[in-house]
Amino acid sequence: MLLGSIPNFPHSFYFQRAVVTFASFDGLVVKKRDVMNSVQKNKRLAYNEGILSIVTNILLFVLKYWAGIVTGSVAIVADAWHTLSDSLSSLVVIVGAKIASKPPDKEHPFGHGRAELVASIFIAALLGFVAYEFISDSISKLNNHKEAVFGTLAIAVTVASVIVKEVLAQYAFWAARKSGSAALRADAYHHRTDAISSVIILVGILIGRYFWWVDGVLGIIVAFMILYAAYEILSESISRLLGEAPDDKLIDSLNDCAEKVSKLNLQIHHVQVHSYGYHKELTCHIYLLKTMTVEQAHDLSDKLEKQIRLDLEIVATIHVEPLPT
Repeated sequence: MLLGSIPNFPHSFYFQRAVVTFASFDGLVVKKRDVMNSVQKNKRLAYNEGILSIVTNILLFVLKYWAGIVTGSVAIVADAWHTLSDSLSSLVVIVGAKIASKPPDKEHPFGHGRAELVASIFIAALLGFVAYEFISDSISKLNNHKEAVFGTLAIAVTVASVIVKEVLAQYAFWAARKSGSAALRADAYHHRTDAISSVIILVGILIGRYFWWVDGVLGIIVAFMILYAAYEILSESISRLLGEAPDDKLIDSLNDCAEKVSKLNLQIHHVQVHSYGYHKELTCHIYLLKTMTVEQAHDLSDKLEKQIRLDLEIVATIHVEPLPT
């Protein structure tokens, strides 16, 4: 049975609605959420974070690169390019958000929300490439016994980088929690790895005068940190693209919805969730008494679908099974 109170319309009709409507059944008023408004809000969050990140990272790149050239430090130069890659990843976030916010069309009836997952995979690939370059440069410096000469400039730039990048990371994590965006979360981890790598480089600056090889080793450490961040982003994005099993929290929430619409034990089971970025579709089975008429079974399942949409903002399709004897 299809969703909502108008079963002759396709699923995409409900996703494209930009009007808040109200329907009443058995004294229960159901608010049909404005999904498109939510998507536009998430798009604005991604835009704001992306623009702030791009401007800030370009400024930090210039400062770090200059400090790296002056001191001859491959670690600082590597950190500078890491920072610039943050700007590129933020640009990907903006483009991904723009595509993901497009309404459903004939070719994509469930919207374009998965575009931001594709953007996350692109960010992970970019991080992997940057890490490879850093490892190559660091090994070359170790083989040639090149020593960096650090000074007040390197310390000042690195400290500033740590503070600014952590502030950007916190803002991106906040935006990711508000929007549920995997791309924003990936960008936040990108900022965080940049901040941590700067901390490591700062430690290296303080002890670099005693060990010639510190700069090359730090470059390799920073590179592996970037690789790990890329792995985390890639594994999460691929997992969501392939589909994940519903967690216990979602099952409990579905049962709470069932208790709100019926005193019967509906025994929700065979739950499948299909995520399309900001839009989610859910199918599940429930048990009803064999003595119920088709109309009664339809009305109850329809109420449950609306309750799930109200409480969880998930479009549900419910299959009815007779209660086993």
